[in-house]
Amino acid sequence: MIERPAQPVPAGPGRRLLLGAGAATAAALALPAGRASAAGARPTGRAGAAANGGLQPYAAYWFPDSLPSGSPGEGVVWRSLSSWTPASDPDLAFNRSTVPLAKRFTPPPANGTARAGQARVSALAAFDHTAGNPAQGSATADYYALTHWAYLDELVFWGGSSAEGLILAPNAPVVDAAHRNGVPVLGTVFLPPAAYGGQLAWTRDLVRRAADGSFPIADKLIAVARAYGFDGWFLNAETGGGDAALGAAMRDFVGYLRQHGEGLRVTWYDAMTEAGSVDWQNALNDRNSAFFRASGSMFLNFNWTRSGLAASGKLAERLGRDRYELWAGVDVESNGWDTRVDWDSVVPAAGRHVTSFGFYRPEWTWTSLPKDKRSPAEFHARDDRFWTGPSLDPSAPADGAWRPAAASVADRSTLTALPFATAFNTGHGTGWYERGERTGDAPWNHLGLQDRLPGRRWVIHTDGARPDVSFDFADAWRGGSSLLVAGALGSPATVELFTARLPVSAATVVELAHRTDAGSGGVRVELAVSTEEPYRFTYLDAGTLHAGGRGWSTATLRLGRALRGAKARTLRAVGVRLTAVDGAPVRWRLGSLAIRDAHASGPRRPGALKVTASRPGADGTAALRLSWGRASGPVRHYELHQILPGGARRFLGGTCGTAFYVPSLRRASQEAATRVELRTVDELFASSDPVSTTFHW
Repeated sequence: MIERPAQPVPAGPGRRLLLGAGAATAAALALPAGRASAAGARPTGRAGAAANGGLQPYAAYWFPDSLPSGSPGEGVVWRSLSSWTPASDPDLAFNRSTVPLAKRFTPPPANGTARAGQARVSALAAFDHTAGNPAQGSATADYYALTHWAYLDELVFWGGSSAEGLILAPNAPVVDAAHRNGVPVLGTVFLPPAAYGGQLAWTRDLVRRAADGSFPIADKLIAVARAYGFDGWFLNAETGGGDAALGAAMRDFVGYLRQHGEGLRVTWYDAMTEAGSVDWQNALNDRNSAFFRASGSMFLNFNWTRSGLAASGKLAERLGRDRYELWAGVDVESNGWDTRVDWDSVVPAAGRHVTSFGFYRPEWTWTSLPKDKRSPAEFHARDDRFWTGPSLDPSAPADGAWRPAAASVADRSTLTALPFATAFNTGHGTGWYERGERTGDAPWNHLGLQDRLPGRRWVIHTDGARPDVSFDFADAWRGGSSLLVAGALGSPATVELFTARLPVSAATVVELAHRTDAGSGGVRVELAVSTEEPYRFTYLDAGTLHAGGRGWSTATLRLGRALRGAKARTLRAVGVRLTAVDGAPVRWRLGSLAIRDAHASGPRRPGALKVTASRPGADGTAALRLSWGRASGPVRHYELHQILPGGARRFLGGTCGTAFYVPSLRRASQEAATRVELRTVDELFASSDPVSTTFHW
């Protein structure tokens, strides 16, 4: 939906355009200030692909049918969705999500104002411009690594522009991460205003009927979502000049898409009215209600009023719909948590919530950072504040002008089955670690490798000062980050980590990999668990770590045996309690947490690994496309390593799918051939035996 234009466009009094993420024209629609450097050193658009012989796969984007006149910009490929088929898509294997949408439950809210079963949250986020979303991550840690899935009900992969393409499908890493946390992801269909390159012919292309009454482009949208594994479409029609006949065709198109795409989500943006004109209503009313009835939900334009939202909620219910299927738009692209919002019109602290709400461009927490401060740690600190509030305590969110999602919306969790493990990997980092050893020195991002992370940032129980809790990227047990607790612990501090519905048997054990950093005082560590709601913690000794940072150690606790006398056999909450043993400030790092029953046999090997395409690069490098057969049995993801002379391994990347792009395989010691190994990784991060292939230089 909304890309802020470089110059304002006339939209009528008090109206705001929702413009696609990318240039509507080369001159007219710019990325936000500071955004041009958000991709690090990666070339803009598909120029990076051109530099590697066109091998780099990107998230797919199209025009409905007819293409613009002239020629596309550098790195942009114009395509027509009308001619797309799965069999003709060379990048499908790289863009296909393989993680199923997890089921979620709602634990007791963390505070007295957050409510279950009322307002929900949508987010329209641009991870890059339309033509610039790599399909398999990229070699930079400078990325919008969204982690606050617990508050989200829907994520829109925002994009679309008249210069690149109007229809954008989400890439696999984002969908895999969202699905692991139970959040559906929608692609975007954007029909821009004429002032930004929009053509009414494209709207007519979209809603064109076949002789049998079907909508061919709707059928293509359904096929794309099924083939790529995402959950539906966000429809934003802002090209003016239409008439009532076009409005009726669009209404029928929306209804057809929802009916024939059974199980897919369809969200409509409040722009086109039933008359076919573009006239933002900022409410649900008789001018746009036909689109709401045809779709699954509606995103209301930003200039809503208290009375307008109240009337919208009542009208939704008169139409036999849930009022929380209306998203009141909140534009945070420019000002983030300094955005002025009449929160009591949407989610009053007392009384029933009026509608749901939707954030437009919450990646402000990333894009607004100056480049010299845009580190992963700095981004997550800001993102935690955006979703939790300045208190960084969802059990007591600060009462101020900004009302974070944690203050109003009950968080949700997917921890319902064993085994469960997390290494607190946020999906990007400045290096890669395996069992505490750094096996990759290159920065990276790939949200498909993101672990399930604590949903509440951060609930801490202590009679003393609260320690600082954060994701830290200076050291890790596995992946790119770990959990760091730092501060002077005047009293024991219990840090709640996960809400859960995990079954506990006599065989259930918990494993923690943890350490103290250099300069830390000694600390006694206990596992905190509760089988009750409200939570009443039982504490299990996990050992005392000495001062000075002596490396990683692993504690194994027999949880089932310890809870043998408990009335309930379901684990409801998991955390840790830390106690300073010598009075010195503590820097304690939790690298992994695993809960399991008996040891499984481990994952099975994947199918044969093949190099499907390669291109030489500069300075003894090569770009590779790799593919393999899916392993039988449970798979969390796959990991690839380069085998160096002498037998050491260098991490190349990982993915949940069965294809991967290596942008720069580095030749070692002028070797004539390089061996690449592939392993299956399961939910406990155990690895299979490898399969391998050899690349000849």
